[in-house]
Amino acid sequence: MSKVMQGVRVLEVAQFTFVPAAGAILADWGADVIKVEHPVRGDTQRGFINMGGFQMDPDRHPLIEHPNRGKRSVGIDVSTPGGQEVLYEIAKTADVFLTNYMPAQRQKNKFDLEHIRAVNPNIIYARGSAYGDKGPERDTGGFDGTAFWTRSGVGHALTPEEIGGALSQGIPAFGDSIGGMNIAGGISAALFHRERTGEAVELDVSLLSTAWWAAGASVTQGMESGETMRSLMPESASPSVNPFLGNYLTSDGGTINLCIVSPTGYIRDAFEHLGLPELADDPRFSDVLPLIENAPAAVELIADAIRSKPFDYWRRHLKTMKGQWAPFQSLIDLGTDEQALANDMVTEVEGSDGKPFKVVRGPVQFNHEPLQTTRAPQASEHTELLLMELGLDWDRIEELKGSGAIA
Repeated sequence: MSKVMQGVRVLEVAQFTFVPAAGAILADWGADVIKVEHPVRGDTQRGFINMGGFQMDPDRHPLIEHPNRGKRSVGIDVSTPGGQEVLYEIAKTADVFLTNYMPAQRQKNKFDLEHIRAVNPNIIYARGSAYGDKGPERDTGGFDGTAFWTRSGVGHALTPEEIGGALSQGIPAFGDSIGGMNIAGGISAALFHRERTGEAVELDVSLLSTAWWAAGASVTQGMESGETMRSLMPESASPSVNPFLGNYLTSDGGTINLCIVSPTGYIRDAFEHLGLPELADDPRFSDVLPLIENAPAAVELIADAIRSKPFDYWRRHLKTMKGQWAPFQSLIDLGTDEQALANDMVTEVEGSDGKPFKVVRGPVQFNHEPLQTTRAPQASEHTELLLMELGLDWDRIEELKGSGAIA
């Protein structure tokens, strides 16, 4: 596997998923990512025993494995002088400092930009936050459920107005993972800039900005028109101008999404695959303009056709259709999706209990090569080994352990 970040060391003082997900991506790409955890508590997320209503096995913990695979963990109490001394020793050897702690905590525990740059002027300093590192809410914390889903407008846009309430975020750490990828991209650009110019920059990514970038076209449309798009209820989601654009129910309750955005050149082939070849010669539907004018009638005919056969039939039958479509799948379905597996979207690591554990590859693949990574570390698993690599002798390590500065 091409390790495009080999030789890069990342010092991560962060917890939960948002910023650690960036560290996981960089570790996937070959960086040596040193994860700093509290020597007693570890990453707070290690204590989560519930994820979306499901009980979790602490030895097979998705919220730890997903954002922490491939890293090394050191236990450091950064609130102590001894712990700060160790943190600075690691920072001297690092290319990137990565954190999601609040400004007051960074300043109090002396790992803000000023203190880290004092020991390593050439380090890239990357911050992740809920709402950004400027403005009146710079000191306000948040999670993806608040900053990415609720405040950003994403949750509002994806909640049908008819519900009369708000949909909860159905995917834990959804915005966290997207934002982590944004941070990893920013760090890559910063490293490239440093290589070319010698300048080490600081960078910021917020969950709020992540959501607005993900919804950027809709946000721009809203600012332009003063109107906002909303998801529609299934029974009211029939296309009004393009019958080849919408969700259609199958005979057994499945859903097929037709997404032929521009029907030009696809009309005959689409109707033939839908079992309606006669409609391609019907003057109401044979060309784009009349098709749009008579969309409600076409929608009804297409809906009846798709409703006449089961989901698996359409999954097989539509594979040869020229126009775009997709089966409406669950996250579990994707785990056995032939195309996803062919593109190495899932890889196995050995869990801390010795059993195989499946994790999802990041969205970037180099040279068509599958991901090679290791499980997430146990809390403080690599403390002694790393400190010895840095040149600390055993007596000093024992002294730091005795004082509680490290684990």
